[in-house]
Amino acid sequence: MDLKTLVEGLADTGYGDEQKLTASGFFKSGSMDELVRYLKKCRCRLMDEMHESQRRVDRMDYLIRSAEKEAYKEKTGGK
Repeated sequence: MDLKTLVEGLADTGYGDEQKLTASGFFKSGSMDELVRYLKKCRCRLMDEMHESQRRVDRMDYLIRSAEKEAYKEKTGGK
């Protein structure tokens, strides 16, 4: 991996200048173990965001199902 790939990859995942500078610093100094640890930390944050998004989608699905049940009850006269 080269520095350009690292920076572009972080940008592609939505990380900003601060994260790119931190990762670049580890890369430039040859601290690859630190870079790996940092990237894993970034990945954990992304996973947390994904799980939170999934919880919101699940909640929306629940609301949709509840509204569909109410709509069905109205159509069938409450049966």
